[in-house]
Amino acid sequence: MHSHEVMREVLKKTSAKQIAAEMRLSLSLIYKWAEKPEDESGSGVGSPLDRVGELIRITGDARVAQWVCEQAGGFYIRNPKNLPAGQPLIPITNDIVHEFADMLSTIATSSADSVITREEARTIRARWEELKTVTEGFVAACESGNFGAPKIQEKK
Repeated sequence: MHSHEVMREVLKKTSAKQIAAEMRLSLSLIYKWAEKPEDESGSGVGSPLDRVGELIRITGDARVAQWVCEQAGGFYIRNPKNLPAGQPLIPITNDIVHEFADMLSTIATSSADSVITREEARTIRARWEELKTVTEGFVAACESGNFGAPKIQEKK
């Protein structure tokens, strides 16, 4: 979905007048964010969404996306690399179980003294993010049909 389409959907649920007032911007500017950009034969203006996307692209730094996600009460996780089709299901499933066991081990080690330090919390967060990434890769592969029934090869 393009940024102007997102803004068009947002404006169906939130008043453009309210956005303009609270951001101290003109109402026409808010409406222009919901129009197709000029470079695509529209009259829209680059929206804040476009600028955030451009900032992420230029810097290559996911902390920008992480900050935006935190503003919405969430947490950013990078999409995993696509798993190639035809990989055996059991080893990939075992990878998820291994990642989960590693995360639990990290939690157990960190909490052994009944205190979790900031550094231990960062380590737990990193293990959790890795588990989510591996699991997302698996789920995406399932959704794309990578784990269908093996094809039977005809004998020649």
